[in-house]
Amino acid sequence: MKSKIKRILTTLETLYPYDDSCFLNYEKEHPWQLLFATILSAQCTDACVNIVTVTLFERFPTLESFAEADIDEIEEIIRPTGFFRMKAKHLQESARKLLTQFGGVVPSDMESLTLLSGVGRKTANVVRCHIFSIPSITVDTHVGRVSKRLGLTENTDPVKAEFDLMEVLPKKSWMAYNQQIINHGRQVCASRAPKCDECALRKDCVHAV
Repeated sequence: MKSKIKRILTTLETLYPYDDSCFLNYEKEHPWQLLFATILSAQCTDACVNIVTVTLFERFPTLESFAEADIDEIEEIIRPTGFFRMKAKHLQESARKLLTQFGGVVPSDMESLTLLSGVGRKTANVVRCHIFSIPSITVDTHVGRVSKRLGLTENTDPVKAEFDLMEVLPKKSWMAYNQQIINHGRQVCASRAPKCDECALRKDCVHAV
């Protein structure tokens, strides 16, 4: 397994050199924007979220403005992301909790982050990686699917898959792996029609035919 892992990581770094970029747009001086964008990304594309948040963060530029907002207005802006009523509730409740319990500062520890409305381990790990540079595995649909096809996990449950990957991947590679596998999932290893003939990871893929 170690030699397989090394081959996979080396190939990924060649194909998609790690640059610490984030697929979701946010202002680095406002870490809560990444938190909120990630909440919105549930069952929605990053491209759609990035369009919506331009208007959303212009209309509500602070946590206070989210906390005091008419929730109907939040709902209308984020409608294109789907599940907009629940997501609007998550955003407003998280804004209020950040203000009342965390002094308006996004926490870095998993326990505190997952106390926020709509925040599970995936969302928390996105924040921990990009805001705090804490090595974390973020199991979104691409990471889960491609990792399973590569035989690095047998679990479809994101949390179980996360812990499987943490066990087999070297910690120093966790953040790069997130970005690289997402890129590979988007460009080559699609859900319905993977381009197996073009895949540089085919040798180590249990799914390739």
